[in-house]
Amino acid sequence: MQDAVLALLAKEPSHGYGLRARLRRALGPFGESMNAGQVYVTLARLEKAGLVVCEVAEGLPDRPDRKVYALTPAGQQRVAAWLSEVTWPKPNLAEFHLKLAAAAAARLADPVELVDAQRRELLRRLSDVQRAALAEPDGSTAGLLLEGVALRLQADLRWLEACERLWSRAGNGTEDA
Repeated sequence: MQDAVLALLAKEPSHGYGLRARLRRALGPFGESMNAGQVYVTLARLEKAGLVVCEVAEGLPDRPDRKVYALTPAGQQRVAAWLSEVTWPKPNLAEFHLKLAAAAAARLADPVELVDAQRRELLRRLSDVQRAALAEPDGSTAGLLLEGVALRLQADLRWLEACERLWSRAGNGTEDA
């Protein structure tokens, strides 16, 4: 979240409430669980790291003063580095594969049953994501995020089918898993 906050500040200085609102809009339903405290804790950490500076802006007579945050040169450099970095989402596929192998080797659980449980959870998540995507307006950035999550879940479901095929054969004694 730190890098996203820095990137939002690259456009213009802002107070925490404004940053939270922009993040929530960008994340759609994923931003609903974000509380204001997360943004302010992140801003405090960024300030301590020398990536943002804070100035107090006088409030209106009926409103308190606000802290307005802006990027430092180091913050600008970090945003540039973050934007140029190519990353790949880190799925827990290797961890799940190890769970299957360990469960089978130690005869703690049937790997096919573990695959079934994982599939049910992924299908539940996919249904939630698809429902949330339908609630988003066409062309929204949050809708695009939800589409990406749905595609990842669909890919994970296809991978689980491959796991089930392998572990079903292994359970029949036709292949060594």
